[in-house]
Amino acid sequence: MSTASPRSSTKSKVRPARRVAVTGLGLITPCGMGAEASWAALLAAQSGIRRISTVDVSQMRTQIGGEALDFDARPYMEAKEMRRMDRFEHMAVAAADMAIRNAGISFAQENGERVAVIIGSGIGGILSLEESVHTLRDRGPSKISPYLILQMSMNLAPGFVSIRHGLRGPSFSTSSACATGAHAIGEAMRGIERGDYDVAVAGAAEAPVSQVALGGFAAMRAMSTRNDDPARASRPFDKDRDGFVLAEGAGIMVLESWDHAKARGANILAELGGYAATSDAFHATSPAPGHAEGRRCMQLALADAELEPSSVAYVNAHATSTEVGDVLECEAIAGVFGAHASKLLVSSTKSATGHMLGAAGAAEAVISVLALVNGIAPPTLNLDNQDPRITLNCVPKEPRSFQGEAVLSNAFGFGGTNVALVFRRPG
Repeated sequence: MSTASPRSSTKSKVRPARRVAVTGLGLITPCGMGAEASWAALLAAQSGIRRISTVDVSQMRTQIGGEALDFDARPYMEAKEMRRMDRFEHMAVAAADMAIRNAGISFAQENGERVAVIIGSGIGGILSLEESVHTLRDRGPSKISPYLILQMSMNLAPGFVSIRHGLRGPSFSTSSACATGAHAIGEAMRGIERGDYDVAVAGAAEAPVSQVALGGFAAMRAMSTRNDDPARASRPFDKDRDGFVLAEGAGIMVLESWDHAKARGANILAELGGYAATSDAFHATSPAPGHAEGRRCMQLALADAELEPSSVAYVNAHATSTEVGDVLECEAIAGVFGAHASKLLVSSTKSATGHMLGAAGAAEAVISVLALVNGIAPPTLNLDNQDPRITLNCVPKEPRSFQGEAVLSNAFGFGGTNVALVFRRPG
């Protein structure tokens, strides 16, 4: 059996010299358009969950969701471009534009060969696929849009961003269910560390609010049916939770090598210091008892960042508002942080945004950076009666200020895939 240390199992024994800076943030959620609006809504404990208005849900078991109703793609692209894309691609392009603008970086003056675009999606263009199935049934195959394949393909999200900005480094998608966006950010970090490129536009986008997705998750009995009280339906850690709430959105970061960011005088928001990924190898939809691999994932990410658990002040939990997942993740967090767990703030912003599937890990990574920059842990909404099996401080209902060097963001997905990202204050 290997006796390798946690660090040597995620990186070579010689740590790469290139540090990774976070310089730009783009965010679209049901709570708001842009990082500022979403962050303000989170701190104000405003829910983005409503009765679904963009899809006919009259026959659905679950009729509520997180729609990004403030999102309008028209400021970001011409009508002709919009027709070529699915809604998830609209969101990817818009959130990438937000992040690039926030970073204050002009790629017209950059070497496009040294810029990567890594943007994932859990299920890609499901809205366009669903529409095309109806077209095929009602009007025949000759009426299917010539853009359907472009609309369905996950890699066209980074592809359209690459084309738009002339970025000629690696361009590809990750797809790992609810860990998709966190994987994209972590793999972008690795490429910068290795010196494969200097800058990366990384994250994920998802637009799953469709009859097929709603029907599929409802058939699994995975979603909340609190249709008469949408704003209170997503309730991670609460003993009365009854499932997750489906949502749409996007989260994108601009990452740079530290030297590159410094050389151009960038405003460095945080350092992405740690990334780890593991697999449960246990079950398609449930973590193993004790969530051993989620725990190991967090430990590896902390080792990668060269931080002790006591350096972390806040954890943005994956917690989706399901009984098994919430409890097992909290057990894993308590195991990683030991005595420090009593001082740790842990919250789930899915209580406000709903679960954005593949985009969740990226959006919550963006939120984690905002938490670090502002020294505030956003609250867990609807936490009226915390599950007695959960002993952590889950920041009920109101934000809490904190001091500390680092924050950690978890993203776990179907198939037993786990990702942890560690952000630390720049310095």
